[in-house]
Amino acid sequence: MKKVIALLLACVLAFAMVACGGGEKPDVKGEGVMTYAEYAAAALDTEVTIEAYVQAKQGWWEKEGVGVATIYTQDKEGAYFIYEMPISNEDYNKLTAGTKIKVKGFKAEWSGEVEIIDATYEILEGNWVAPAADATAWLGTDELIKHQNEFVAFKGATIVASTDANGAEHAFMYNWDGSGSQGNDVYFNAMIGGQTYTFTIESYLTGADTEVYKAAEALAIGDVIDMEGFLYWYDGANPHITKITKAQ
Repeated sequence: MKKVIALLLACVLAFAMVACGGGEKPDVKGEGVMTYAEYAAAALDTEVTIEAYVQAKQGWWEKEGVGVATIYTQDKEGAYFIYEMPISNEDYNKLTAGTKIKVKGFKAEWSGEVEIIDATYEILEGNWVAPAADATAWLGTDELIKHQNEFVAFKGATIVASTDANGAEHAFMYNWDGSGSQGNDVYFNAMIGGQTYTFTIESYLTGADTEVYKAAEALAIGDVIDMEGFLYWYDGANPHITKITKAQ
Protein backbone atom coordinates (compact mmCIF):
# COMPACT_ATOMS: atom_id res chain seq x y z
CA MET A 1 0.00 0.00 0.00
CA LYS A 2 2.82 2.40 0.83
CA LYS A 3 4.35 1.76 -2.59
CA VAL A 4 1.03 2.53 -4.29
CA ILE A 5 0.61 5.76 -2.35
CA ALA A 6 4.19 6.79 -3.12
CA LEU A 7 3.62 6.09 -6.81
CA LEU A 8 0.42 8.15 -6.81
CA LEU A 9 2.18 11.05 -5.08
CA ALA A 10 4.99 10.89 -7.64
CA CYS A 11 2.45 11.06 -10.48
CA VAL A 12 0.66 14.00 -8.87
CA LEU A 13 4.00 15.80 -8.42
CA ALA A 14 4.95 15.15 -12.05
CA PHE A 15 1.66 16.58 -13.34
CA ALA A 16 2.01 19.58 -11.05
CA MET A 17 5.49 20.26 -12.38
CA VAL A 18 4.19 20.20 -15.95
CA ALA A 19 1.25 22.44 -15.11
CA CYS A 20 3.41 24.92 -13.24
CA GLY A 21 6.34 24.82 -15.61
CA GLY A 22 5.95 28.49 -16.43
CA GLY A 23 5.99 28.43 -20.23
CA GLU A 24 7.70 26.69 -23.09
CA LYS A 25 11.10 25.06 -22.96
CA PRO A 26 13.83 27.09 -24.68
CA ASP A 27 15.11 25.93 -28.04
CA VAL A 28 18.19 23.74 -28.03
CA LYS A 29 20.58 25.20 -30.60
CA GLY A 30 22.82 23.11 -32.82
CA GLU A 31 26.59 23.24 -32.69
CA GLY A 32 27.93 26.64 -33.73
CA VAL A 33 24.46 28.22 -33.70
CA MET A 34 23.94 31.50 -31.85
CA THR A 35 21.35 32.12 -29.19
CA TYR A 36 19.23 35.19 -29.85
CA ALA A 37 21.19 37.10 -27.17
CA GLU A 38 24.45 36.26 -28.96
CA TYR A 39 22.96 37.34 -32.29
CA ALA A 40 21.70 40.62 -30.81
CA ALA A 41 25.15 41.33 -29.33
CA ALA A 42 27.01 40.54 -32.56
CA ALA A 43 28.54 43.48 -34.43
CA LEU A 44 27.13 44.57 -37.77
CA ASP A 45 28.79 43.12 -40.87
CA THR A 46 29.89 39.99 -39.00
CA GLU A 47 28.91 36.44 -39.94
CA VAL A 48 26.04 34.98 -37.93
CA THR A 49 24.44 31.56 -37.76
CA ILE A 50 20.94 31.13 -36.36
CA GLU A 51 18.16 28.57 -36.12
CA ALA A 52 14.60 29.85 -36.19
CA TYR A 53 11.08 29.09 -37.36
CA VAL A 54 9.49 30.62 -40.43
CA GLN A 55 6.54 32.82 -39.46
CA ALA A 56 5.76 34.42 -42.82
CA LYS A 57 7.45 35.10 -46.15
CA GLN A 58 7.34 37.71 -48.86
CA GLY A 59 6.84 36.53 -52.41
CA TRP A 60 9.49 34.59 -54.32
CA TRP A 61 11.03 36.31 -57.31
CA GLU A 62 14.15 36.22 -59.43
CA LYS A 63 16.94 38.73 -58.92
CA GLU A 64 19.67 38.69 -61.53
CA GLY A 65 18.57 35.21 -62.52
CA VAL A 66 18.58 33.82 -58.97
CA GLY A 67 15.43 33.08 -56.96
CA VAL A 68 15.23 35.01 -53.69
CA ALA A 69 12.76 35.53 -50.86
CA THR A 70 12.50 37.64 -47.72
CA ILE A 71 11.54 35.64 -44.64
CA TYR A 72 10.17 36.62 -41.22
CA THR A 73 11.52 34.12 -38.67
CA GLN A 74 11.45 33.78 -34.91
CA ASP A 75 12.56 31.53 -32.10
CA LYS A 76 11.34 31.56 -28.51
CA GLU A 77 13.78 34.34 -27.57
CA GLY A 78 13.60 36.80 -30.46
CA ALA A 79 13.09 37.35 -34.18
CA TYR A 80 15.24 37.51 -37.31
CA PHE A 81 14.48 39.18 -40.66
CA ILE A 82 16.13 37.28 -43.52
CA TYR A 83 16.47 39.63 -46.50
CA GLU A 84 16.45 38.35 -50.09
CA MET A 85 17.79 34.92 -49.27
CA PRO A 86 18.69 32.92 -52.40
CA ILE A 87 16.30 29.97 -52.53
CA SER A 88 14.75 27.71 -55.16
CA ASN A 89 11.03 28.02 -55.80
CA GLU A 90 10.68 24.38 -54.74
CA ASP A 91 12.23 25.02 -51.32
CA TYR A 92 10.39 28.32 -50.98
CA ASN A 93 7.12 26.42 -51.20
CA LYS A 94 8.31 24.10 -48.41
CA LEU A 95 8.72 27.03 -46.00
CA THR A 96 5.25 27.02 -44.51
CA ALA A 97 4.51 28.76 -41.21
CA GLY A 98 6.38 27.00 -38.41
CA THR A 99 9.10 25.38 -40.55
CA LYS A 100 12.47 25.32 -38.78
CA ILE A 101 15.50 26.51 -40.72
CA LYS A 102 19.18 27.09 -40.11
CA VAL A 103 20.52 30.29 -41.67
CA LYS A 104 24.08 31.52 -42.08
CA GLY A 105 24.72 35.03 -43.35
CA PHE A 106 25.86 38.49 -42.34
CA LYS A 107 24.19 40.80 -39.85
CA ALA A 108 23.29 44.12 -41.48
CA GLU A 109 21.21 47.22 -40.83
CA TRP A 110 19.14 49.38 -43.15
CA SER A 111 17.38 52.50 -41.79
CA GLY A 112 17.29 50.93 -38.34
CA GLU A 113 16.07 47.52 -39.50
CA VAL A 114 18.45 44.76 -38.41
CA GLU A 115 18.50 41.86 -40.84
CA ILE A 116 20.50 38.94 -42.18
CA ILE A 117 21.80 39.26 -45.75
CA ASP A 118 23.79 37.06 -48.16
CA ALA A 119 22.19 34.10 -46.45
CA THR A 120 22.38 30.37 -47.03
CA TYR A 121 19.89 28.00 -45.44
CA GLU A 122 19.12 24.45 -44.39
CA ILE A 123 15.64 23.09 -43.68
CA LEU A 124 15.51 21.27 -40.33
CA GLU A 125 13.14 19.06 -38.39
CA GLY A 126 10.84 20.97 -36.03
CA ASN A 127 7.82 23.24 -36.12
CA TRP A 128 6.67 26.21 -34.03
CA VAL A 129 4.43 29.20 -34.65
CA ALA A 130 4.86 32.23 -32.38
CA PRO A 131 1.83 33.67 -30.58
CA ALA A 132 1.31 37.41 -30.99
CA ALA A 133 2.94 39.29 -28.11
CA ASP A 134 0.89 42.30 -26.99
CA ALA A 135 3.10 45.29 -27.88
CA THR A 136 0.54 48.00 -27.14
CA ALA A 137 2.19 49.13 -23.91
CA TRP A 138 5.66 49.10 -25.51
CA LEU A 139 4.81 51.87 -27.96
CA GLY A 140 6.74 55.03 -27.16
CA THR A 141 9.17 53.19 -24.87
CA ASP A 142 12.69 51.79 -25.20
CA GLU A 143 11.22 48.31 -24.81
CA LEU A 144 9.71 48.32 -28.29
CA ILE A 145 12.91 48.01 -30.32
CA LYS A 146 14.00 45.02 -28.23
CA HIS A 147 11.20 43.10 -29.96
CA GLN A 148 12.08 44.15 -33.52
CA ASN A 149 10.72 41.75 -36.16
CA GLU A 150 8.64 39.76 -33.65
CA PHE A 151 5.02 38.81 -34.30
CA VAL A 152 3.07 41.28 -32.14
CA ALA A 153 -0.38 42.72 -31.48
CA PHE A 154 -1.63 46.28 -31.01
CA LYS A 155 -4.99 46.84 -29.37
CA GLY A 156 -7.46 49.72 -29.23
CA ALA A 157 -5.97 51.82 -32.06
CA THR A 158 -8.06 54.67 -33.47
CA ILE A 159 -7.69 55.50 -37.16
CA VAL A 160 -6.69 59.12 -37.73
CA ALA A 161 -6.26 61.03 -40.99
CA SER A 162 -3.30 60.57 -43.32
CA THR A 163 -2.52 63.56 -45.55
CA ASP A 164 -1.40 63.14 -49.14
CA ALA A 165 0.92 65.43 -51.15
CA ASN A 166 -2.05 67.62 -52.12
CA GLY A 167 -3.20 68.13 -48.54
CA ALA A 168 -6.21 65.82 -48.83
CA GLU A 169 -7.02 63.62 -45.84
CA HIS A 170 -7.63 59.87 -46.07
CA ALA A 171 -8.17 56.92 -43.73
CA PHE A 172 -5.44 55.10 -45.67
CA MET A 173 -3.16 55.74 -48.63
CA TYR A 174 -1.49 53.66 -51.31
CA ASN A 175 2.24 54.24 -50.74
CA TRP A 176 3.41 56.45 -47.89
CA ASP A 177 2.58 59.67 -49.74
CA GLY A 178 -0.59 58.60 -51.53
CA SER A 179 1.19 58.33 -54.89
CA GLY A 180 0.28 54.68 -55.49
CA SER A 181 -2.77 52.67 -56.45
CA GLN A 182 -4.37 49.37 -55.49
CA GLY A 183 -1.69 46.70 -55.37
CA ASN A 184 0.92 48.97 -53.81
CA ASP A 185 1.70 49.06 -50.08
CA VAL A 186 -1.08 50.49 -47.91
CA TYR A 187 -0.23 53.00 -45.18
CA PHE A 188 -2.48 54.26 -42.40
CA ASN A 189 -2.11 56.22 -39.17
CA ALA A 190 -3.59 55.16 -35.85
CA MET A 191 -3.58 56.72 -32.42
CA ILE A 192 -2.76 54.67 -29.33
CA GLY A 193 -2.37 56.26 -25.90
CA GLY A 194 -2.53 59.77 -27.32
CA GLN A 195 0.32 59.19 -29.82
CA THR A 196 0.02 58.58 -33.56
CA TYR A 197 1.89 55.75 -35.26
CA THR A 198 2.14 54.60 -38.88
CA PHE A 199 1.29 51.04 -39.91
CA THR A 200 1.84 49.31 -43.24
CA ILE A 201 0.27 46.56 -45.27
CA GLU A 202 3.34 45.24 -47.10
CA SER A 203 2.09 44.20 -50.55
CA TYR A 204 4.86 41.63 -51.05
CA LEU A 205 3.72 39.95 -47.82
CA THR A 206 -0.06 40.42 -47.98
CA GLY A 207 -1.21 41.53 -51.41
CA ALA A 208 -4.45 43.04 -52.70
CA ASP A 209 -6.27 39.70 -52.63
CA THR A 210 -5.73 39.12 -48.89
CA GLU A 211 -8.21 39.79 -46.10
CA VAL A 212 -5.95 42.26 -44.31
CA TYR A 213 -5.38 44.32 -47.46
CA LYS A 214 -9.13 44.54 -48.06
CA ALA A 215 -9.71 45.37 -44.39
CA ALA A 216 -7.26 48.28 -44.67
CA GLU A 217 -9.09 49.57 -47.75
CA ALA A 218 -12.33 49.52 -45.74
CA LEU A 219 -10.98 51.67 -42.89
CA ALA A 220 -12.66 54.93 -41.97
CA ILE A 221 -11.32 57.75 -39.84
CA GLY A 222 -12.44 57.13 -36.27
CA ASP A 223 -12.55 53.34 -36.52
CA VAL A 224 -11.15 51.54 -33.50
CA ILE A 225 -9.19 48.43 -34.42
CA ASP A 226 -6.97 45.67 -33.08
CA MET A 227 -4.02 44.52 -35.19
CA GLU A 228 -1.44 41.78 -35.53
CA GLY A 229 1.74 41.85 -37.56
CA PHE A 230 5.53 41.89 -37.63
CA LEU A 231 7.47 44.64 -35.88
CA TYR A 232 9.48 45.81 -38.86
CA TRP A 233 11.60 48.94 -38.50
CA TYR A 234 12.18 51.84 -40.91
CA ASP A 235 13.55 54.97 -39.24
CA GLY A 236 11.40 53.91 -36.31
CA ALA A 237 8.69 51.32 -35.81
CA ASN A 238 6.89 50.51 -39.06
CA PRO A 239 4.91 47.33 -38.35
CA HIS A 240 3.90 45.11 -41.27
CA ILE A 241 0.29 44.35 -40.37
CA THR A 242 -1.19 40.95 -41.23
CA LYS A 243 -4.57 41.13 -39.47
CA ILE A 244 -7.04 43.93 -38.73
CA THR A 245 -10.11 43.46 -36.53
CA LYS A 246 -12.59 46.22 -35.77
CA ALA A 247 -13.00 46.50 -32.01
CA GLN A 248 -16.46 45.73 -30.67
